[in-house]
Amino acid sequence: MLRLLPAETGHGIALRGLAAGLGPRERADDFPILAQDICGLHFANPVAVSAGFDKNGVAIAGARRLGSGFVEIGGVTPLPQAGNPKPRLFRLTEDRAAINRMGFNNEGSAAVLARVRATHDGSTPLGVNLAANSTSDDPALDFVSLVESFSPAADFLTIDVSCPNSANGQVFLEPRALEDLLARLNAARDASGASPAMFAKLAPDLEDAHLTELLEIILAARIDAITLCNTTTARPASLQSTNASQRGGLSGAPLFEMANEMLRKVYAQTGGAIPLIGVGGIMSGVDAYTKIRAGASLVQLYTGLVYKGPGLVQQIKRDIAEKLTRDGFSHLTDAVGAEHRS
Repeated sequence: MLRLLPAETGHGIALRGLAAGLGPRERADDFPILAQDICGLHFANPVAVSAGFDKNGVAIAGARRLGSGFVEIGGVTPLPQAGNPKPRLFRLTEDRAAINRMGFNNEGSAAVLARVRATHDGSTPLGVNLAANSTSDDPALDFVSLVESFSPAADFLTIDVSCPNSANGQVFLEPRALEDLLARLNAARDASGASPAMFAKLAPDLEDAHLTELLEIILAARIDAITLCNTTTARPASLQSTNASQRGGLSGAPLFEMANEMLRKVYAQTGGAIPLIGVGGIMSGVDAYTKIRAGASLVQLYTGLVYKGPGLVQQIKRDIAEKLTRDGFSHLTDAVGAEHRS
């Protein structure tokens, strides 16, 4: 029924329903084989909804009730931001995909921080995706202020330097700018007296040499994990929907193989030395398990929920657990990167 409504309207209703207590009520720890400790945090399972779904942290408890192993909200900017003009979210139903050019619409860090403090109960790791305001003339300072604000309240912070839909969304994909930014953010985190893990989120549209240079900087900065990957500005020739020509970031099934290729490259280049979060095109447990074997310790989904509904989180958990047992793995961590060892 929600898919009969305009995409952003349907999303808003789904989010309000989740916040009101509607939807599945599942445990996070119902499949012990899926539990693991990463970056000093305990994850009862590897599955969560990705950033962008709950930008303002209004449904943190609802996301937990889906059975998620962790929760990530945002992207959050220091000041409230309206985002890009509507319409800005489009379904590509024939392709099981979506295109968005939301532009980091959110209520700002003060409002989101208050919700995090009121809702975070420590039952599952909670992360906040951070971004610079589109009109900011000092986006690095935006990130510094966000790290200072959220470090005492969140378990991990994702530095989103790869959004294609905001004026300052990709300025830190320039290597020297990223190197300077990460140094400043590490200093801000240390000065806060708190120690949340810090993740970096990259775009799928990077050339190999560029990706290698960014990875060297991320590893040198002792970033705790890498999220792979954001939406793509590419438009595969296979797209069938009339919305395929819309401007923005493409997500969903057409992104799956592109994101997996990047995941495999990064796992191979880093030798599995840094945890990876696999995002992009997950529509089933088979998709999630593919990402785990390709090198992901954690996985996130968003567009899959549009087409499969909120029960998808629990279905994916069950499927991963079954496949681990089928393949002779006694623990999820044994399967991470398994295809590289085959």
